[in-house]
Amino acid sequence: MSESAILTVNGMKCGGCEANVTGKVSALPGVVSVTASHQNNQVSVEFDPEQTSLETISQSIQQAGYSIG
Repeated sequence: MSESAILTVNGMKCGGCEANVTGKVSALPGVVSVTASHQNNQVSVEFDPEQTSLETISQSIQQAGYSIG
């Protein structure tokens, strides 16, 4: 069973930033879907909690150069 979350992500300025975040997060095991919006400063993610965690997803976004807020 999957879980969904919406994270506030600061630092995304354009579609390239959205693509960067989407690529990093979607590469994680257990991630079903990712949608990033620089206009809303949000990342919506659906994931399998048995394969990954919200903490791991947040760390991936931070490693890409963005802050969770």
